[in-house]
Amino acid sequence: MKRIVIICPHPKDVAPGQRLKYEQYIENWEKNGFKVKIKPFMTDRFWAIVYKKGHYIEKIFWTIYGYLRRINLLFTLRKYDLSYIFLWVTPFGTTFFERIYCFISKNVLYDIDDLVYHKDHKSDANSFLAILKGRKKPIYMMRSAKHVITCTPHLDSFVRKLNPNTTDISSTINTETYVPVNTYDNKNTLTIGWSGSHSTSKYVYLLEEVLLNISKKHKVRLLVIGDPTFNIEGLDCEAIKWVEKTEVIDLQRIDIGIYPLPNEEWVLGKSGLKALQYMALGIPTIATAIGANHRVIEDGVSGTLVNTDADWKKALENYILNPDLRKAHGIKARERVEALYSIKANEPVYLEVINKVIGSK
Repeated sequence: MKRIVIICPHPKDVAPGQRLKYEQYIENWEKNGFKVKIKPFMTDRFWAIVYKKGHYIEKIFWTIYGYLRRINLLFTLRKYDLSYIFLWVTPFGTTFFERIYCFISKNVLYDIDDLVYHKDHKSDANSFLAILKGRKKPIYMMRSAKHVITCTPHLDSFVRKLNPNTTDISSTINTETYVPVNTYDNKNTLTIGWSGSHSTSKYVYLLEEVLLNISKKHKVRLLVIGDPTFNIEGLDCEAIKWVEKTEVIDLQRIDIGIYPLPNEEWVLGKSGLKALQYMALGIPTIATAIGANHRVIEDGVSGTLVNTDADWKKALENYILNPDLRKAHGIKARERVEALYSIKANEPVYLEVINKVIGSK
């Protein structure tokens, strides 16, 4: 039986970047004869505080503990047939640990999500640590791995300048869990919805004037999932925490999904996950026409791509006034996710990459 060790930043089932990428495929790998061991840098406790402000003493303690665990893992790396490294081996400093891991491991498969090497990629809660982040780590891993899994055309194009062996696999959706329930009627107040985190909810504020204008003409509410502090004065707005157990149920409340993004380079590393989540539930989606959104959404068929505030207003009113259009786009969106962005569609892709890396010399 072939052995795989997954070297990742976060514990299993907590971080979207892991949970909606490779973690969904571990069971399939095990069914296909692989024994998988997960080795996160963070403990569950570290994860619980890492993106909260403060807790500095405890964060330092758990960071040191994480480094000790990485040192301990060095002594067993050779027993694994594949080292699957997601993002980095350690978060700070030079490429020292990445170099050692690549030297000792039999085969290295590197998985990169977002433009983590970009200078603007940082946590608001720990922004003072940005200068310590190992920005060169992802670049080294791209060059040194036998194969690199990317998640957007822009990122894949960048990596191919450093390593010709890449496979572009987007974040994917479990379509057995994400089941459409939308009735596509206008009997009740329509819910315009967004899902994300504290750090990204600021992009919903980009639509403040648009949403206020819409609410004056139409009976709508805004549902924000992931930032319970979110509020726009004068708008019927409900903001709730993201809860894993109720994630799908909360998303199913949405009638029209929105995915606003700024026109910034780091956005080109986003795989369009929010749009994919809405689309999998048959929710008609409006997204900023940038980056991977161009491939995720067929404009005018499985959703709507927009640029200006005028575009947003027109697209929202179009969906609000036309339930048949919402239904048509919602059905096409679901079909597109099933065909291209579902776990079932991508299981053979992951397996092909793993077998290729293990089988190469």
